[in-house]
Amino acid sequence: MMTAILQFLVSHKDGPGSILLVRIATGLIFLTQGILKYVDPNMGVIRFTRIGFPHPYFTAHFVGAFEVLCGLLLLLGLWTRLVSIPLLIVITTAIATTKVPELFRANQGFWYMVSDARTDFAMFCCLVFLILVGGGNWALDATLAKYR
Repeated sequence: MMTAILQFLVSHKDGPGSILLVRIATGLIFLTQGILKYVDPNMGVIRFTRIGFPHPYFTAHFVGAFEVLCGLLLLLGLWTRLVSIPLLIVITTAIATTKVPELFRANQGFWYMVSDARTDFAMFCCLVFLILVGGGNWALDATLAKYR
């Protein structure tokens, strides 16, 4: 069972080259957000402190490193399905910790949260898409599959 799951996650399935556009958008957003967690304390340590994460310095940099690494791998199209999973966990956690609480804040509510969560929701959908279809024909996964 685990072998079948792992095989699915690292396998390549032919797909249109247009998947590259989804990989570029998703990879660049995660790459830049990961870098911001290092260079801007308001996007990293201070934000993680305000949210209430334990050990915010470690957590912000750990998440930032994951976002940078996985974002780069998405841009390359290497292990696309596999690297989309931790990013899906990151974006789901971001929605749960930063967007859902907006529902219960004065002067915010549902429409404010929906507007504020649009990028997070788009990233969530893109990651689910990439898990289902893989990196496409213009991915390093496709090149490596030709040599196997």
